[in-house]
Amino acid sequence: MTIRNPVEWCMSQVKLTTHIVGDASHAVYHPSEDLDTLIGEVHRIRTADLWDAIRSGFEDFRAYRTDVIFLSVIYPIIGVVLARAALGHGLVPLLFPLSAGFALIGPIAGVGLFEMSRRREQGLSVGWSAALGVFTGPSWGAMAVLSFLLMAIYIAWLVAAETIYMVTLGPEPPVSIEAFATDTLTTGMGWIMIVVGMGVGFLFAVVVLAIGAIAFPVLLDRPVGVDTAIWTSIRATIANPGPMALWGLIVAGGLFLGSIPAFVGLIVVMPVLAHATWHLYRKLVPH
Repeated sequence: MTIRNPVEWCMSQVKLTTHIVGDASHAVYHPSEDLDTLIGEVHRIRTADLWDAIRSGFEDFRAYRTDVIFLSVIYPIIGVVLARAALGHGLVPLLFPLSAGFALIGPIAGVGLFEMSRRREQGLSVGWSAALGVFTGPSWGAMAVLSFLLMAIYIAWLVAAETIYMVTLGPEPPVSIEAFATDTLTTGMGWIMIVVGMGVGFLFAVVVLAIGAIAFPVLLDRPVGVDTAIWTSIRATIANPGPMALWGLIVAGGLFLGSIPAFVGLIVVMPVLAHATWHLYRKLVPH
């Protein structure tokens, strides 16, 4: 082991800091990028392409199900922990928003699985270790920035949900789940909460679908910044409003079914949807 003098150590730290700052700035914006031309044409797709992407995603899941399940077992664990935290701290009104929020942060959870689909597509070795390697790859900075953005949206959704409850059935927390369900389904203010909550949740879902539908696959596949990745996802959504709206419903419905009971179904639903997202990206933005 070589002991460096203070000057050498300081110089190495300066170089490391410069590298980190450069990576962070590169993650957000590339001065040489033209947002309209760098990715090229975004293709139009049909409903049949969605089902084909899901079939391909299921094939990826079957091909590497042992490694995929190893990666995916964390999803139900997180769901159960969040649910128990909500129940244990008088946050029953946030139980459904917490569960529904999986659709908002789903793209973050799928990054390793996108990498597995990408490697299988290229005929490379595939495994959980290779999938986790994406977090040390050249795109990690951009993915971190995009993850932070989606997490901020998730937190904003929880704040909005809590505010809606406070205005309608609040401010006191419900005494039990049964009392909350009764107040929600048998009172006028409860139905107002349901309608307003669904409307606000829909707006959050539309925003996340537009900016995050294929942004992570873009970052994984191409040396671009977060701005280009988000703009590409928005372009794909605008060019395919019907199919992308259906895709959003498929994702939301799959995550809802996977959350029953006790989030166990997410072990299968999350990886299949993640793999399918990679194949959807390929249909929207081919090589």
